[in-house]
Amino acid sequence: MDQLVKQRSQALTALLVLAVIWGYNWVVMKSALDYVGPFQFAAMRTFFGALVLFLVLYVTRRSMKLIAFPTMLVLGLLQNVGFTGVLMWALVEGGAGKTAVLTYTMPFWTLLLAWPLLGERVHGWQWLAVLSAVLGMVFIFDPLHIRADAFSMLLAVLSGISWALSAIMTKQVQRRYPGLDLMNLTAWPMLLGSLPMVLIAWLVPAPAIQWAPYLIGAVFFNVVLCGALAWLLWIFALQRLPAGVASMGSMLAPVLGVFAAWIQLNEVPDKMEITGMSLIIFSLALISILMMRPPSKPVTLSPPGK
Repeated sequence: MDQLVKQRSQALTALLVLAVIWGYNWVVMKSALDYVGPFQFAAMRTFFGALVLFLVLYVTRRSMKLIAFPTMLVLGLLQNVGFTGVLMWALVEGGAGKTAVLTYTMPFWTLLLAWPLLGERVHGWQWLAVLSAVLGMVFIFDPLHIRADAFSMLLAVLSGISWALSAIMTKQVQRRYPGLDLMNLTAWPMLLGSLPMVLIAWLVPAPAIQWAPYLIGAVFFNVVLCGALAWLLWIFALQRLPAGVASMGSMLAPVLGVFAAWIQLNEVPDKMEITGMSLIIFSLALISILMMRPPSKPVTLSPPGK
C-alpha cells in the first residue's frame, strides 16, 4: 500500500517537472523559428535527442536491443512526426500560447481511446476533474471566435491526437513487454521516428539556418531536456499511472506555456483564457489529491462452497 502511494507520488512529481519543461519550451520553440525552419528544428530535436539517449544506454550498459520493430516504428512516427513535427508547423503561424493549449487536447483523446483500448475507466470524483478540464479547454479555445489562424489550430489539435495515440501504444507495449527497459523504450522510437523527420526537413524548402547563440541554446534545451529527459519522465509517469490520469496531469504545461508567452512574447490572454486556465488548475489539483489517496481494499468473494 505505502509502496503504491510512493510510486504515485513519484509519478506526479515527474509530471510536474515535465510540465515546467514543456510549458516553457513553447516560448523557446516559437522564438527559435526566427532562425530556422519548423521541420529543420523538429529534425534536430528528435535526431540528436535520440543520439543522447543511445549514448546514455551505452555508458550505463543497458540493453540496446530493438524489440518489436514495427510497433516501435509506428510509435516513433506518432511521437516525432505526428506530434513534434506537426506542432512545429502549427507554431509557424499560430501563437505559442494557443498552440500549446490546443495541442493539449491530447488528454481528452487519450481518455476517449483508453477506455476501449486499455479498459481504463474514469471513476468517481475523476469525472469532476475531467468536466472542469473540458470546460477549461472550451473557454481557452473560444470556438465562437475562431480567427484567421484556423489552419494552425487544426494542426495543433492533430498534434494532440497523435500524442494521445502514442500514449495508448506506449501502455500497450509496456503490458506486452513488462521487462522492457524504460530508456530503451524511449530511445528506439525517437531514433526511428527522427529519420523520416530528417527526410522531411531535407525535402521541404526553408531559409538557410542562422546559427545564432539563441538557436544553439534552443536546440540544446530541446535535445537534452524536452527531447531525452522529458520523454523519459513521460513514460516513467505512464508506467505508474493510468494513461488518462497521466495525460490529465500533464495539462499544467499549456497553462505555463500561456503565462510564458504572455511574459516574453506579449501574447496577453483574454478573460476567456484566464477562466479556462483557472478551471484546468482546479482539475489538476483534484487529480493530484485523488491519486495520493491509498486505493480502497478490494472485496474478495469466496468460491461457492467455502
